[in-house]
This record gives sequence, structure tokens and C-alpha cells, in this order.
Amino acid sequence: MELNTVGQISNPIHSDKNKYYMKWMEHIELINAIISGILIGFGWLLDSKGNESVAIPLFLLAFVIGGYAKAKEGIEETIAEKNLNVELLMIFAAVGSAIIGYWTEGAILIFIFALSGALETYTMNKSHREISALMSLQPEEALLIKNGTEKRVHVTFLTVGDTILVKPGERIPTDGIILTGKTNIDQSAITGESMPVEREKNDEVFAGTVNGNGSIIVSVTKKSTETMFHKILDLVQSAQSEKSPSQQFIEKFEGTYVKAVLALVAVMMVLPHFMLGWSWNETIYRALVLMVVASPCALVASIMPATLAAISNGARNGLLFKGGIHLEQLSKTNVVVFDKTGTLTRGEPAVTDIIISNSIDTATFYEAVLSIENQSNHPLAKAIVAKIQEEFPKKLANMTSVDEKSGFGVRAMLDHCEWKIGKADFVGRQEALNFENGVSEKLAGEGKTIVYVVREDQIVGLLALKDVVRKEAKAAIKTLKENGIKTVMLTGDSKSTAEAIAKELQVDLFLGECLPEDKVNEIKGLKEKYGTVTMIGDGINDAPALATSDVGIAMGEGTDVALETADIILMKNELSKLTKAVKLSKKMNRIVKQNIIFSMSVIALLICSNFFQVLDLPLGVIGHEGSTILVILNGLRLLRGIE
Repeated sequence: MELNTVGQISNPIHSDKNKYYMKWMEHIELINAIISGILIGFGWLLDSKGNESVAIPLFLLAFVIGGYAKAKEGIEETIAEKNLNVELLMIFAAVGSAIIGYWTEGAILIFIFALSGALETYTMNKSHREISALMSLQPEEALLIKNGTEKRVHVTFLTVGDTILVKPGERIPTDGIILTGKTNIDQSAITGESMPVEREKNDEVFAGTVNGNGSIIVSVTKKSTETMFHKILDLVQSAQSEKSPSQQFIEKFEGTYVKAVLALVAVMMVLPHFMLGWSWNETIYRALVLMVVASPCALVASIMPATLAAISNGARNGLLFKGGIHLEQLSKTNVVVFDKTGTLTRGEPAVTDIIISNSIDTATFYEAVLSIENQSNHPLAKAIVAKIQEEFPKKLANMTSVDEKSGFGVRAMLDHCEWKIGKADFVGRQEALNFENGVSEKLAGEGKTIVYVVREDQIVGLLALKDVVRKEAKAAIKTLKENGIKTVMLTGDSKSTAEAIAKELQVDLFLGECLPEDKVNEIKGLKEKYGTVTMIGDGINDAPALATSDVGIAMGEGTDVALETADIILMKNELSKLTKAVKLSKKMNRIVKQNIIFSMSVIALLICSNFFQVLDLPLGVIGHEGSTILVILNGLRLLRGIE
């Protein structure tokens, strides 16, 4: 499948007890970090007033309360992976500073890592909750028909060939083929199709979709663990288990950095005594100073405060970022992929054109259509009623009968006249195509759905409906293209509808009739061809694509699953915020790079000064902590406006 230019998995839901435990762990780590910070504050005040005997126990408590989780994590990870990590280096540096009498500095190192650990735990647990949100939408029971009787059973007991009954308004519990019945089905959860689709005998239906206004009997074609809905779960889970290149680099760098520092400290504890004639006291003192000044406190502070400031800035401007890594990745975006329904468009049909024949009075036309369509709950009927009520007083005609033919249209008697409203096949295809010199063909080419109105076997008008484009969509796409970012639209809608919307918005590439797995495959292809890909969507069907992309963005009014899966949320459904998010990301990356270069330069300078014996511990602490304060202040510049 090319772009046009212009398994079984285990149930990821945890028990309620486990969910509460995960939530409690998120809170307890943050509480411990805050308590640690408070103890450090009190300890510093007491120490500054000469109450060292009281301050030291407070610092010890701060060490234990704030450092327990990170120390445990560091030790367990080292044992499991047989590789040292920054967590252990932080603990060693903190203990080393305490050994030489600098309790405050050691406790601050513990506090910073305790806070970052709490945020990391919160982010990791998101992946569990999003799978739970998906699973909650799949029906657990089905109405099985066996030997002429109906029995409600769990979906896991269904086998291929079983017959089930799906009543109006119910979610379809499994993939299958309709044996009898006719209905319209909301398939937006699977395909993203904005309009309900008509389904009848021999048509395929999917688990998780919503049956409309007709009862259907379905033959099961797949087990509950092999449905399209279950594939979505599988895709989300597998995509989130993959580590990004940046994450892999960080993990490799972490082990190397820790080993290098510890090796250097070990050498400093012995070699200068024999090579340079230093005393043992001086040698050990310089080694401990090295452990303090080489600890990456400023390096850590280079990223976290800037990230938090950027996240706060974004929240004030209607942008919810779920983590700093997503902010970092966004600035590298080469391609932005848009879902259509609910993202580029509003996700609901609206009347765009009303054409009335000269053979009927306008008021009579509106009165008849309003009276008939007001009796239906079909999404198209609701859109027609809403439009006419804007144009015409709420006057309803007297009807003697109404007969709705599911999937085709409605027939009614008004004032002794027969009226029909529906699709071309319902009113007469040839007559429909010839109406007003074939205007319907032009409208259909624009991706619009046509509803015809007939009075006494004569077409007297038509209404065209379309999922209308968001006002800000054109401007957002134009801005992205001006910044050298390629734009792509992937949608479950028909090719003709996709082409019409793509032409209107001037996107670079588009593809219609996409199932969730098609979107995932296309995004993987785009990543290979162009590099970093950002995906924007709002539906359940977008969840796998959001998880597969480098950065997933969800519309704020989208489904819970999309909101949970996405890395960034446009809280007010404003696509104009997308360009602001990119600007904020680029600004944050600039500041982070400045901080990293500065902090690494200071660490290098302090290490060299210590080696040449021109740096005492107080000056080392001032340089180390001073650089930390400076990078924090530089990061806090991101609290100002995005522009």
C-alpha cells in the first residue's frame, strides 16, 4: 500500500489491589522527596546557627527517606544487569561528601534524585493505565444463540462458527459476518470512519464497534484473542516496549560515566601518593573532593528544571506534555502525520449544501424535510434537523405514517403526499444523477454524502453533508510546511473523501481506507524514509499509531485511550497549538544544550583544579553548587511565553 501524493497477549489489566499499589507508589516517592527537602532545609538552618549535633541527624533522615528508593533501584539494577549506573554514583557522591563533613551538599544530591525518581515512576505507570482504558471498551459478554435459545456468555467462550445476536445500541463483542439483519454501525473505534456505515447480510463487522438501529445476527469468524480490537491492544503494547535511540544512548553513557568517575577516584586515592609525593591525608582528601565535584548534579539540573519549566509553560498555553523526552523529540520532527476525523475535521457531519428544485416552494421543502428527519436518530438526520432549524422556523407538518428503511432512507406521508428522503438507490439512481444537471456528482467528488428529497416520485432537492475541516487546520499545516516539515494525512474514510480533504488542506501526502495496522505500517515507513515522525489523532484506532510514532499527540476531546497513549495533548483541540509546541521544544533543547555544555565544562575545570591542588573543598562546593544554581536559573527562563 503506497501513499498518494498532492496475536494473543495476556490481559494487561491489573487487579484493583495492584492498581492502588501502583498509585500509592507514585505518591509515596513524591512525598518522600518532599519530606527529604524539608529535612534538608531545617538541617541547613540549624547547621548555619551552629547546632551541628541536631542538624546531622536531620541530614541522616533526609539521606534515608529521600535516597532509599533510588539506592534500592540502583543496587537491584546493578545486580540484574551487572553494570554500574548513575544512581549508585549519586549515593557514593552523597556519602563521600558526608564523610568529609559536607552533609548539606550530599543531602541535596539525594533530594534531586528522589524527585526525579518520583516523576519517572509516574510516567512508567502510564503504559499500564492506557492498556486498561483500551480493554474497558471491549464487551465482556455476548448473546449466544444455540438450539433456538439465547444465552449470555463470556466472549472467551465463543468459538468460530457460533451465532450471536447483537441488539441496537450494543457494542459488537467479536469479529464476524452478518447472517441476517440490516443496520448502520459506528466503526470509528476501529477504522476512524466519521460516518456510520451501513451493514447487511454477508458484511463483516468488528469487535468494539457500536451497532446502530437494527438487530443483527452474526456468525463468529475469530476468537476473542484474534479480533481487530485485540490487534490494536497488541500494537500499542509492542510499540511502547521499544526503546528510543536516545534512551539507548543514555543507558550506555550512564554506565560508562559511572565507571570512569569511580575508576578515576580509585586512582586518585593511591597514585598521587606514590607518583607525586602527596601525603596519604592529602591523597584521600583530593579523591573525596573529586567524587563530589565529579558528581553530575549540575548535569542533572541542566535538564530537569528546564523540562519542568517548559511543561508548566505548555500547560498555561493549552499543551500537556507527559515527559521531557517528548519535548526533546518534538523539535526533531521531520514529518507530522494527521488523522482526519476529529483531528483535521470536527468528527461529525454537517450540512454544507442545500439545493432545492424550482418545482417546489422553499418553505414547503424545509417543512417536509424537518418534519420527517425529526423522527430519526440517525447522525445524518440530526445534522439535517440542526441545519434547517437555523434557516427555518420550527414548524412541523402533520404526518399520517413514517416508514424508515434502515440503510437506505425514510418514507412518509405528509398532507396526503408521499415523501422519500435517502440515498440515490432509494429514490432512483438515474434520476438522482440527472438532478440539476448532475450536480450530485460534483458534490460527491468533494467527499460529501448526498441525501435526496422526493415528493410524489419527483426529486425536489438534495442536501450534501460533510465532516467539515477545522478552521485552524489550514493555518497549522501551512506553518508546518513553511518550517520544512512534511504533512501527511491517514484516514479510515474512503479514498474519494480522503482526496477531497487532502486537496482542501494541501497536505503533502495522504492515504484513505486505513485500518489501525495500516497506519502503524505507514508510520514505520515514514520513519525509515524521513526520520522523526509525529502523529496527531483522537480515536481508539489512532492509539497504535500514536504509540509507534516518535511523538504522539492527542486532541483534548479525543477518546480516553488516545489521551492515555499520546505523549502530548492539545487540551483545547486547537491545532494552532501544535506550532507553538514545536517552538517551545526547540527553545528547551537550546537551553538544555547550553546547560549541558556549561555544567560539563565546570566539572572538567573543577577536576583539573583539584588535581593541581589549587582547589579546596569549600571552593569546590561553591563551584559545583554554583554551577547547579546557574543552570537551574537558565532553565527557568522557559517559564516565560512560548513566542
